Amino acid sequence: MKDVVALVTGASRGVGRGIALSLLAEGATVHVTGRTRSEAEARLGGKRAGSLEGLALEAAALPGRLVVHHCDHSNDAETERVAEEIRAANRLDILVNNAWPGYENMVEDGDFTWPRPFWEQPVWRWDAMIGTALRAAFMMSRAVAPTMISTQRGLIVNISFWAAQFYDGNAIYGMAKAAADKMAADFAHELRPHKVAAVALYPGLVRTEAVMQNAEYFDLSNSESPRFIGHVIAGLWRDPALMSKSGRVLVAAELGREYDIADVDGYRPVPLSAADFVKS
Repeated sequence: MKDVVALVTGASRGVGRGIALSLLAEGATVHVTGRTRSEAEARLGGKRAGSLEGLALEAAALPGRLVVHHCDHSNDAETERVAEEIRAANRLDILVNNAWPGYENMVEDGDFTWPRPFWEQPVWRWDAMIGTALRAAFMMSRAVAPTMISTQRGLIVNISFWAAQFYDGNAIYGMAKAAADKMAADFAHELRPHKVAAVALYPGLVRTEAVMQNAEYFDLSNSESPRFIGHVIAGLWRDPALMSKSGRVLVAAELGREYDIADVDGYRPVPLSAADFVKS
């Protein structure tokens, strides 16, 4: 993918970081955004481990080219600044809308507020998931779509999850993911004449920094590394039938099977299905 240019939002840590590293491993030029510049800043701010500085160090050994953009997507002007820098290069093939502050501050003053009913949810959580994460996906897609249209090829990926379709412990979370799916579907409808695809992509349980810090609470037997979904996105980009998948909700593990992609440890994740969530 040495001629491919991608942008991954929210790549300081977690799924976004894994996607960026996978695309770099496949030779792409990868622009990334993130709020946390350094590990020292992460510690100082009480954030989880992971930073743009750490990503750059890890990326140095990979064949692709990393371009780092410090960006807080709660500020539209910063999102637009990144988009303008990318538009100046007149090329973007893949946009991965991954920035997601929704998992921050699950515990407030010692109280685990995440599973509270909607009438007891703190309003800031709506602002984080809808006002920041969902808005950032729309604003970045809006800003870079003309660049993709000009080349008559492109792929927009909204990282989403089954909470869009089934209750998964938090009503705001479900609304945000459902909107991400609908956004991809409607983008696909309007972009189809321009040969640009848009999809919603569901990972499984990903071994992010946060998950591994609480590994005793998870069944990791069918989990995915953060890099798995990145290699799946690369496979999707190479798929000659990409446009036939545009507008759909796709499951990363299912695409992994279709494209014969194993995880970095050789494991082939088993796809989750609606039945898994109905049973739970």
